[in-house]
Amino acid sequence: MAGKADKKADLAGPGVSTYEEVEKILPNDYQPLLPPMERMKALYAIKDYIEKNMCKELNLNMVQVPLIVTVESGVNDMLDRDGSRTPIEFNCGLGLDKPIRASIVQAATKWKRPALRQFGCKAGEGINTDMRAVRKDYFLDHDHSSYVDQWDWERVMTMEQRNLDFLKDIVKKLWKVIYGANKFAQEQFPKLKSTKYPEIPEELTFLHAEEILDMYPDLPRKQRETAVLQKYPAIFIIGVGYPLKDGYPHEMRAADYDDWITEVKHKDGKITHGLNGDILVWNPVTKRRHELTSMGIRVTKETLKKQLEMAGQMDFLKLPYHQAILNDQIPLSIGGGIGQSRTYMYLLRTAHLGEVSVTVWPKQLKDICSKRNIHVLE
Repeated sequence: MAGKADKKADLAGPGVSTYEEVEKILPNDYQPLLPPMERMKALYAIKDYIEKNMCKELNLNMVQVPLIVTVESGVNDMLDRDGSRTPIEFNCGLGLDKPIRASIVQAATKWKRPALRQFGCKAGEGINTDMRAVRKDYFLDHDHSSYVDQWDWERVMTMEQRNLDFLKDIVKKLWKVIYGANKFAQEQFPKLKSTKYPEIPEELTFLHAEEILDMYPDLPRKQRETAVLQKYPAIFIIGVGYPLKDGYPHEMRAADYDDWITEVKHKDGKITHGLNGDILVWNPVTKRRHELTSMGIRVTKETLKKQLEMAGQMDFLKLPYHQAILNDQIPLSIGGGIGQSRTYMYLLRTAHLGEVSVTVWPKQLKDICSKRNIHVLE
């Protein structure tokens, strides 16, 4: 049975946490389905397919996205709202009396909503980006790196669409793209269709975080996800950020983009909270939970204030991004970020992120991997 300390420790801080644990979990009988160059060809075929079909399904256009933003804008993503993951900051602007204080983005989550106005998007239209970021405060394991690549997307919506049915409809469209990308990749690269691994499910299972807690009341969050994914290998967990009946949120979520506080009344009279969620899948290579995307309907000015108050971050309201929401200067929207390398890892059946992306890894981790026939790109 999990204690309160276990549940609290599991709220933020993705990653396995020790290399002894990593050594235990990595597969011992791993054989990559494609050699490195074939893997790169397949990766770029998948990338092209997903970008084109995301734009088609959700009525998005690809746009440029910043790697750095000013600190004073308040646009950078603070990720877990507990201050545990801070962005890299530096001065830039040679010759200026007062240099620009910039930070490297951790995600483009908050940049995208003002960008909808900048690009003139109307209801039902949106943007998609090929986003790159740095998250220095991650434990580096087989599926977490300091280098992050995402399809960060955002779409204008109406007040009438701020409901669970609309959220589910968008999630289904995204899953259709990921499922289609898998079929496309297997046609182009037949070695990917291996009897060693089960086919990707065509349908997602939708579960509220409260339902998963009801199923496994004594388990911390990651163990609950691990258990439920063995029953349903592709799920969308609704309601990430609001405290559940055990007093803890399913996972910490920043207070100023996703709406996790809105009450949802169900047909049976039950009340839940949250218009956001995560797509998680069972990874048959690593035999572990595997998160592909976080997304959600974004806050209104009312829910922004409620969430910041709950998070103890009311001072954020003076920042330009938050002022733009309060003053109705940016549109209502829905959006999210799909992990690119996470998706390649899942579709190309690799055991490590380093097989589909190039970044820094500790020697200790590379040594553990090489013993198991896992060779990261350098």
